[in-house]
Amino acid sequence: MIEVKHLTKKYGTHLAVDDLSFTIEKGRIYGFLGPNGAGKSTTMNIMTGYIGATSGEVIINEHNILEEPEKAKKCIGYLPEIPPLYLDMTVSEYLHFVAELKKIPKTDRDSQVLKVMKLIKLVNMKDRLIKNLSKGYRQRTGLAAAILGFPDIIILDEPTVGLDPKQIIEIRELIRTLAKDHTVILSSHILAEVQEICDDILIISKGKLVAEGSPEQLEDLTHGKESVELTIQADQVSVKQILSDISGIDDISWLNINENSCHIQINTSNDTQELCADLSLAFAQQKMPVTQMFVNKATLEDIFLELTGGEK
Repeated sequence: MIEVKHLTKKYGTHLAVDDLSFTIEKGRIYGFLGPNGAGKSTTMNIMTGYIGATSGEVIINEHNILEEPEKAKKCIGYLPEIPPLYLDMTVSEYLHFVAELKKIPKTDRDSQVLKVMKLIKLVNMKDRLIKNLSKGYRQRTGLAAAILGFPDIIILDEPTVGLDPKQIIEIRELIRTLAKDHTVILSSHILAEVQEICDDILIISKGKLVAEGSPEQLEDLTHGKESVELTIQADQVSVKQILSDISGIDDISWLNINENSCHIQINTSNDTQELCADLSLAFAQQKMPVTQMFVNKATLEDIFLELTGGEK
């Protein structure tokens, strides 16, 4: 478990992280979202002991990262946005080097390196120089280094940046595999990726935590912002008359009107499914065909933009 308590980081007069507090529970995948300059990477660097905080503390499995850095860091595997790879080493040489840095016992190094390479699907690349690897395999090598020693917590900063769609899918599958035995914290600009694979999402803006919860809980923040969009084969006067008898309508936007058809959007603070049923029944009773109807629901991107003031 990770506890971040009142974390603050200043660079001169610039406040990168502003009194940030949150808790990471064991055995879940967390998405860490925020626009550029929000403080994501700074927070991750503090959590992993790469840089110090101006104030506040980070507790990792009951070890303070500042007071017990060695014990705390043993609990964490970290993949920075740009993995710190030695390009003139082979994959196998580099992973053995990392295993030595992590003080993995000599008797266990070969077996651990092989186990990690099998997990990350790097065995066929073990004798290749890192400088000759594709971007995807370099990311895999950095990820393999992060999980050597099999720490409880894996922190990944933009793990799919610069990858092609096939490589992104492969890294996502690796993250799901890791989540079976590890707590995973994932920073990404790809909102759909976070929504698809994360159990919980933390959103920060200007160094502050502005929202946290499951994707479903964050969607609940938009309650009252759903709308129903539909097209009716009828004139505007007739449609208005029908709508005047239906409850739960806050306002109506007339998107496209012609002599025998109306395309409208209805905003409601009530249950949209109930409203859809009422609309279908009302127009059917008057023999006015509804040719299309669907619910517009706020996406994670809408929530993100609203909470961060439209920043990306």
